[in-house]
Amino acid sequence: MRVAFLTLGCKVNTYETEVMAQAFRAAGDQVVSFEEEADVYVVNTCTVTATGDKKSRQALRAAKRRNPAALVAAVGCYAQVAEQTLRAMPEVDVVLGNLHKPELPQLVRRHLEGQALPPLPEILKQRQFEPMEAVHSDRTRAALKVQDGCCNFCSYCIIPYARGPVRSKPEEDAAREFAALLREGYREIVLTGIEIASYGEGAGEEGSLLSLLTRLVALLPEGGDARIRLGSLEPRVVTEEFAAFLGQHPAICPQFHLSLQSGSDTVLRRMNRKYDTARYRQSVALLRQHLPDVMLTTDIIVGFPGETEEEFLETVAFAREMRFLKVHVFPYSRREGTPAAARPAQTPGPVKSDRAARLAEVCDGIRDEILAAQAGRVYPVLAETHRDGLLSGHTPNYLPVRFPGDAALCGEVVSVRITEADGDHLLGEVAPTTV
Repeated sequence: MRVAFLTLGCKVNTYETEVMAQAFRAAGDQVVSFEEEADVYVVNTCTVTATGDKKSRQALRAAKRRNPAALVAAVGCYAQVAEQTLRAMPEVDVVLGNLHKPELPQLVRRHLEGQALPPLPEILKQRQFEPMEAVHSDRTRAALKVQDGCCNFCSYCIIPYARGPVRSKPEEDAAREFAALLREGYREIVLTGIEIASYGEGAGEEGSLLSLLTRLVALLPEGGDARIRLGSLEPRVVTEEFAAFLGQHPAICPQFHLSLQSGSDTVLRRMNRKYDTARYRQSVALLRQHLPDVMLTTDIIVGFPGETEEEFLETVAFAREMRFLKVHVFPYSRREGTPAAARPAQTPGPVKSDRAARLAEVCDGIRDEILAAQAGRVYPVLAETHRDGLLSGHTPNYLPVRFPGDAALCGEVVSVRITEADGDHLLGEVAPTTV
């Protein structure tokens, strides 16, 4: 069979799509582009916002239009929380949530043979990390999923209901997979999960993100240029000990997505976030103390129910103070089944759009200033792609760089002197080797 995939949402979904594609190839099937005609279309859905829901439904309908005879499968987060909605769609043949994704080829074949598929298991009862390993097509960077689930239950968020409680890949398994990726020649390995700060905090688990990092760093070859990048962190994980460890190990990339959501303490309390701006500020200070070149990105929600103009301006001021490299600004999205959705003081859509635009303008200006300040700096850049005589890649602190060079350098770490900022990227040139 010809099988096509479309991935929506986060890096965990991207990883799990690779797992499913690998399973289909092992079953003798051919994986093709989602734009091609296929026998099976798989949409790995997202439900973090209402827009994610809408895009998921649109993709499922588009797949069936492309080939009405094809089997269309909805998997992932939106499928997990909206099983009956998707089963009612005439375009959808198979619904699979966030468990048993490696078994999708067998489920598809059972459906084609006329067998009824069981309802989705209750993910909130899941207590074990589901074993899965992905084959990666990008030969410079690989993802290693070490954690799944979330127990924070922020008042606006549907993800705990879509992903279930915290489960972690055992350290022994993570270390084995990490070592295998190093042997395969990957120069950057990204530790990913729904909330990796909770690594080791699931039922019956031992360890922590710090203990996992300690084990993985010990596997890196001495004198090599392989590096580790972390996914999204929570402020609570950034202690003095944690920040000092990061500063002592340059192989850990000094770039972190440190979740914020609001710069107003009153809004943070209504969101049921587990920190305030003082704790967040402390985390940022620790990271900048121990990693002088650190770059931080974050997410901010504007227009949360009850958010006043004064609270919004507190968020703007806090974003200016923190000086993030990049901010993903989201207008609040009402998610049925969450406490925030039931709040009476819902912010009108035009107000949310206006605040999102105003905050984005401020944050984009800060990013422009940060990029412009890099001129003259020399960075090790992992060359990832080559086009029209230019190599593109990222510095350890995730600054995007383009520079002239040969395609043979793809996959190598190249010393690059930054010459100027060009929109959302930096331009540079290969730095001369000093003797």
